[in-house]
Amino acid sequence: MKQLKRSSGNWVLDELLHYKGLYFMLIPVVAYYVIFCYVPMYGVQMAFRDFSPRLGITGSPWAGLRHFREFFGSIYFVRLLRNTILINFYGLIFGFPVPIIFAILLNELRLKKFKGFVQTVSYLPHFVSIVVIAGIIKSFTATDGLFSVLGSQWFSFPKQNMLMIPDYFRSIYVISDIWQEMGWSSIIYIAALSGINSELYEAAEVDGAGRFRQIWHVTLPGLIPIIMTMLVLRIGSMLFLGFEKVFLLYNEGIYETADVISTYVYRKGLIDGSFSFSTAVGLFNSVVNMVLLVSANRISKRLTQQSLW
Repeated sequence: MKQLKRSSGNWVLDELLHYKGLYFMLIPVVAYYVIFCYVPMYGVQMAFRDFSPRLGITGSPWAGLRHFREFFGSIYFVRLLRNTILINFYGLIFGFPVPIIFAILLNELRLKKFKGFVQTVSYLPHFVSIVVIAGIIKSFTATDGLFSVLGSQWFSFPKQNMLMIPDYFRSIYVISDIWQEMGWSSIIYIAALSGINSELYEAAEVDGAGRFRQIWHVTLPGLIPIIMTMLVLRIGSMLFLGFEKVFLLYNEGIYETADVISTYVYRKGLIDGSFSFSTAVGLFNSVVNMVLLVSANRISKRLTQQSLW
């Protein structure tokens, strides 16, 4: 590595001057996290106060843990926790392996033009507005929608609006999420596959291993580090579920299976004006996610020697 020329006698200053272009590019990233992640932490104390916009955060009376006790004792607590965890769990079980399998299948393609075409097509849903995605889902699952018609013709199901049936919501959400994010999520695995030494495949082929055995003994072990990293991050967000998609798809008739923590926080905070209560619920959500992340990281480090830190 090129040695820095120490002109000022201060190594830190010399490094900043030498790599000033890189540090200048870092400023927007640091500013983003400071402004939108660290500064808002000042407002966390709203969870422990009876916040009033007129009095401000520090001027509002202290409430202690009352909002947390109110949430834990609410009739909605079990329902919200169950729905959020189940949808995330189904997404983890059925959705997490899909980008891995898709990346491996793409890696096996030898026609570069066709491979590039498939990759491009699979990426497109990620860049479509969530409002448009929700509109497509609603159209396809309507009473006269594509899925309802096909289900009626092929399986003799009655024509009905699928989004009005509580038992269907989780499946619709998870399947549409897999379709939307499969291609985009596979990018990191495709990049990891490109870093696997080709000589390992050649050695496996010399030993008589077919394509499937090469995938099992070469490809998958090469992906283990990135798979475990992504799995730990996924487990660390088990109580986080995107608000926008659920909000655009659910309705009062299917709250029993569709209402999640993020939509409940929206209704309590912005519609009912219970800012302190919604902040307490959001803080509970973040703390649990942090505990899950740390726990998953420790388990991964103990079992596979792979971890985030």
